[in-house]
Amino acid sequence: MAGGPVPDTRTAKVIQLYASSAPSSDRQSGLDAGKGRHPSQQPGPVRPTESPRHEPLGHPNTDGFGREPASVTPISDEITVDDSLGVEHGRVRPSPLFSLGGIRNAVADSLTATAGFIRERMTGDYEVDDFGFDPHFTESVWFPAIRQVYEKWFRVEVTGVENLPVDGGALLVANHAGSIPIDAIMTSLAVRDNHPTGRYLRILAADMAFDSPGVSEVARRIGATLACTADADRLLRQGELTAVWPEGYKGIGKLYKDRYKLQRFGRGGFVTTALRNAAPIVPVSIVGSEEIYPMISDLKPLARVLGLPYVPITPTFPWLGPLGLIPLPSKWHIHFGRPIETDSYDASSADDPMVVFDLTDHVREEIQQTLFRMLSRRGSVYFG
Repeated sequence: MAGGPVPDTRTAKVIQLYASSAPSSDRQSGLDAGKGRHPSQQPGPVRPTESPRHEPLGHPNTDGFGREPASVTPISDEITVDDSLGVEHGRVRPSPLFSLGGIRNAVADSLTATAGFIRERMTGDYEVDDFGFDPHFTESVWFPAIRQVYEKWFRVEVTGVENLPVDGGALLVANHAGSIPIDAIMTSLAVRDNHPTGRYLRILAADMAFDSPGVSEVARRIGATLACTADADRLLRQGELTAVWPEGYKGIGKLYKDRYKLQRFGRGGFVTTALRNAAPIVPVSIVGSEEIYPMISDLKPLARVLGLPYVPITPTFPWLGPLGLIPLPSKWHIHFGRPIETDSYDASSADDPMVVFDLTDHVREEIQQTLFRMLSRRGSVYFG
């Protein structure tokens, strides 16, 4: 090889590196000790509360839940965003309904509860209030059936229950979505199952709920009443937790492209009611309801003929017929925000349009900013 070409400097360094390499066992021990690694591979202190970082995989509302939340700048200095949102959302909990055992248990629980209701109903030992609310029916038939959907299909997680009053009246104000107002039913069960004293939530529903045969009777039995000033005043005076969805049909009938963008909150009638009764207003933010029936179009001409506010077109309805009415199993999160006190306002504030407008806008922005924060911490829409 004496007459061969002289290796260049780079080749000489490579030959020297391999010639001086340690035995494989020594190399492995050196790697185990962290030697020869790139600085990014060096082990560092492990903080138990720190979530692993991931690069964005898709839409920021649905991917990378383990990342630190994006900063949210409130529109008004008076808006406060709860930093405790979603701390329990770092894990994935699959729906038990995907297993045969979950379906079997759900059916068994519902049948058992209904049988017990019929047996006790025959004794006649039950009460119904002036609004038609039937706690016996609600506890024995309605909640056991809805709880299966709540726990096993939507897998609802709840935060901020400590912001609900232990006793006395309060007005809960929430965002509205989903084509069919299932969010009101889920919120009602969330209060009942998570409140420390198991309080009931009285729902203020739209006129259509009481104009529909069958629906009206069930709505009254589970604690709903007409969304009017007289009924709302009376419920708050009686110390009831009362809930309203001021977006109305504009909220549940909006297209999927407008999801989680709050619509107008009416003329602020709920604020007037809260002011007159000095009742605290609790903002409620619901994530998950927008994806159960993603509305991609609205057949407005057909809706006018049928006398309906809208006729939704979704990826499954009407293409799949009755099966298209089954809601998609989105993962839900309901957050009860810090109450906005109204007892510091004087009696004339309820009749002051500027006070009502400002407070209405304040409540709306509280919910909107909280939704932004919840979405920034969200995992997968259907598997998060």
